[in-house]
Amino acid sequence: MQSCEISADSTDDPLSSGLRRKRQPRIVVIGAGLAGLSAAKALLESGFTDVTVLEATDRIGGRVQSVQLGHATFELGATWIHGSHGNPVYHLAEDNGLLEETTDSERSVGRISLYSKNGVAYHLTNSGQRIPKDVVEEFSDLYNEVYNLTQEFFQRGKPVNAESQNSVGVFTRDVVRKRVKADPDDTEAVKRLKLAMIQQYLKVESCESSSHSMDEVSLSEFGEWTEIPGAHHVIPCGFIKIVEILARSIPKSVIQLRKPVKCIHWNQSVSKEIERVADHNSDLPEENKASNVFVECEDCEFIPADHVIVTVSLGVLKKRHESLFHPRLPEDKVMAIEKLGINTTDKIFLEFEEPFWSSECNSIQFVWEDEAESESLTYPEELWYKKICSFDVLYPPERYGHVLSGWICGEEALIMEKCDDETVAETCTEMLRKFTGNPNIPKPRRILRSSWGSNPHFRGSYSYTQVGSSGADVEKLAKPLPYAESSKTPPMQVMFSGEATHRKYYSTTHGAVLSGQREAARLIEMYQDLLQ
Repeated sequence: MQSCEISADSTDDPLSSGLRRKRQPRIVVIGAGLAGLSAAKALLESGFTDVTVLEATDRIGGRVQSVQLGHATFELGATWIHGSHGNPVYHLAEDNGLLEETTDSERSVGRISLYSKNGVAYHLTNSGQRIPKDVVEEFSDLYNEVYNLTQEFFQRGKPVNAESQNSVGVFTRDVVRKRVKADPDDTEAVKRLKLAMIQQYLKVESCESSSHSMDEVSLSEFGEWTEIPGAHHVIPCGFIKIVEILARSIPKSVIQLRKPVKCIHWNQSVSKEIERVADHNSDLPEENKASNVFVECEDCEFIPADHVIVTVSLGVLKKRHESLFHPRLPEDKVMAIEKLGINTTDKIFLEFEEPFWSSECNSIQFVWEDEAESESLTYPEELWYKKICSFDVLYPPERYGHVLSGWICGEEALIMEKCDDETVAETCTEMLRKFTGNPNIPKPRRILRSSWGSNPHFRGSYSYTQVGSSGADVEKLAKPLPYAESSKTPPMQVMFSGEATHRKYYSTTHGAVLSGQREAARLIEMYQDLLQ
């Protein structure tokens, strides 16, 4: 059995005789993703000298994971910079020249695009037919009109009627269906195609929201998510470059990899084991024995701290909040964790020797005709592939080769993650043959896919406002502990950061970065006299 150790770092500081004598506070950041790195960077640049970042995995970046295959970089995680005006991620990329690796043709269609903006989405049915372009455009206009209505409930304070069950999916499906069926100009066959397209569009929406189904996304809160103005961008050399830029100014000794945390003992609730070890360690300074917080690591080390910034995903908090904090979190924070939503959105990259799609095709959208009247987007385990909404063509081929990027979300994504590469490649190939009507499509020569749902360090892709939750729950999640303002209770012992803690920009990389900077700012303000 491993013996437990209490770290006594930073005790050589002549000022290390208690915070009241203005020693540097000890700050531990849990997680080296965008939020954790942003917090650590801001703290160090402001003059804090005792900062430690603990990362459970063997790499930094969190839900940013760029994989190099040949000359191309593929994003298993974060892909897009959403908007530019005031977006800290965009400005980091722009200032470091990461958005300049682009061809003239890409510049002509608005800076950088991962997919061809000049192409056309092919909506194909499971009978191998392409839905006419004019039918797709008509349906798309209708769907977008109804989508705009879903934003108004929050933005204009419109009341939600009982029929919608406060669900984006239920509301959208109901309104679009009624309008499709009431259109006097469409034939019954066209109406049938449009009704089937509803489910396909909702699958795409679910992948974007990282929900199992849009039925689970709150209609009354949907419009609070805020889009930053400006174009969307990708980083051709890899989103991981943003991570590297953030880490560049952080000394390597600050970040400890392969250092998973078992429990955060806060509010001076030191366990018997810590007391026992402290009593037998004569070299341990008294201030370490009396620390407000001890971070207990899986390797049995106890790290004393004055402040801990927790940046783990909402998925990890849902799974581990009972054991991760001692004492347990306040009931209202637990309720916020349970009410807010997070699920899995996975990518499936398929590389082919030659393209079987036409040069104008920029995506293949799967429309199942038998889903025209479906209410649910949950499938039996053996039919998991029906949740794949589309395959996008990566562009330009000169950079990526002949690669399709598939999207799947929810419980079916978790089933996909359990399958081996051969099974997934074969299943996707059969789907492509079926929907294109081309039985000669070869199997891909290579497959690459993500597995965010089953990864115990993430347990999901990103968060959303689930039915029954609201922006107030995001605020509760972000509120530091302990709540009580008291001279006897040291403030901000446990702080929370990460995309799920940003009320307007949850689910985004800029939300993660801003949340890390927000928590750093709290401490910078608290210690402004010490830092001057």
